[in-house]
Amino acid sequence: MHPLLIFFLLLVGLPLIELYVLIEIGARIGALPTIFLAILTAIIGATLMRAQGLRTLAAVRAAAERGEPPALQMLDGLLLLVGGGVLLFPGFLTDALGFLLLVPPFRRWLIRRWVIRMPGMAVRHPADTPHRRGRTIDGEYRRLDE
Repeated sequence: MHPLLIFFLLLVGLPLIELYVLIEIGARIGALPTIFLAILTAIIGATLMRAQGLRTLAAVRAAAERGEPPALQMLDGLLLLVGGGVLLFPGFLTDALGFLLLVPPFRRWLIRRWVIRMPGMAVRHPADTPHRRGRTIDGEYRRLDE
């Protein structure tokens, strides 16, 4: 399917589905509790996003201080930002997606899945590779085919 068509369907379809879900929940529990619940999920999501964002920022700084590229931590922060942004939209389906993106194991799973599909990229956890900073191997070489 063409990416522009997918974007259009999400742009039009998602708000309609969210509106339907909000109306159904409002019919079952009432309008005021539905509004209160939507505001409460936004407040909880913002609080969780702030706390996890600070942890991710600390992880980025720690990786940079160790001399490692903080690429995985940056992807984690990007997914955290997307999750927090989605929580700002009113609706329970987007809130469910936002809260799912606030779960660290789910974010790590998504990052692994995404990086595996990217050509030429491999996921390595810092604990999987020996620490080699500060070690230089000096040598000379020559080409034998010349």
